[in-house]
Amino acid sequence: MAGSTVDLSFAHDWTVEVLARRPMILPARQFVYPQQVEEVERGALEVLVRPRPGEPPFLATCALGFADPSAPSGVWSCPDPATLCAVAGGYAYLIDTTQPERWQQVEYRPVLSVHPLPEQGLLLFAGHHALTAWGAAGKAWQSARLSWEGIQILGVSGSKLIGEGWDLMSDRDVEFSLDLRTGEHTGGLGRG
Repeated sequence: MAGSTVDLSFAHDWTVEVLARRPMILPARQFVYPQQVEEVERGALEVLVRPRPGEPPFLATCALGFADPSAPSGVWSCPDPATLCAVAGGYAYLIDTTQPERWQQVEYRPVLSVHPLPEQGLLLFAGHHALTAWGAAGKAWQSARLSWEGIQILGVSGSKLIGEGWDLMSDRDVEFSLDLRTGEHTGGLGRG
């Protein structure tokens, strides 16, 4: 997939190759995410994953969410070294490379941006209204509504994230502060 990001900020047990197209000779193990989808090949993210040494490779075919070039696509390492995050047009799939039939999809459709925070042990997903964080044990938290339309992350320091979200009532961007340990926030959307 053209324009795909590969971000390996976290330590990981696998190697990956983002393929421009489906290989002529397919590996013995192939997985489609999600399993029930029509026309998965059209615009899908094709990823050849080589799990830990000694385990056979597999092809992960990740259905495209949106064809909009502003929607993220690519592969990110995760706080859990066995987990791979593949994003195809804003649809984010978290795949267990040791058991590829085990996977989860981030609920935002689309995910608008992906932010690895290795110091905090989190992979952060921004949607239109809120943030979700994934840690080594899976989903760590989901924030309350931070915006009516779009979130901008301004900075991260220690366990604190500063961002902006659009407030419908005031028709302007308002700043918020979010605790990365809990997902709780102050400021923004009429809160103190």
